[in-house]
Amino acid sequence: MIVQAPENPSRRGRRSPTMGGMPLNDMPWWRWRSNVRSALHMLSDPVFQRDVWLAGADGYGDVTDAVYRLVEDTWLDNWSAEKYVGTIFRDSQEAALVDTAVLRVLRIMHQVGPDAQVSAYLDNPAWPEAVRAARDAHVRMAAADGEDPDTPPRTLEVLRIMTRSA
Repeated sequence: MIVQAPENPSRRGRRSPTMGGMPLNDMPWWRWRSNVRSALHMLSDPVFQRDVWLAGADGYGDVTDAVYRLVEDTWLDNWSAEKYVGTIFRDSQEAALVDTAVLRVLRIMHQVGPDAQVSAYLDNPAWPEAVRAARDAHVRMAAADGEDPDTPPRTLEVLRIMTRSA
């Protein structure tokens, strides 16, 4: 008789279903990856920022929420994303792009303050550069996860459901 161990989806080498095209559990810390990707997605989309954040639409948080989602679990405000290659990030190039985005966004956040109005971020002269850096990181991560980087960002509730249900 052959006894099989129950499948552990967090083990490397096993592929689980997808979350909106993104393979679940192929990265050990995929929930953290999902939060980083969500933040970068919102930070990289000027149309979203205008139509959602600037307009005050519900369900997506604001710029500060995105920044905290970017650095909250990862502590990317204290150390390099390189530390997480193989757990959150797939390779050093992905980590370097994330580091660049984090540094540019945090520099602006420290200038305007964490409780600043959305317009203070969007009107900052360095904001377009931060958006470009976030876009580069977002596109790289989305492509690596098999997801279209140009789909609109998901609401925070959808993100919670997706990361909770897997």
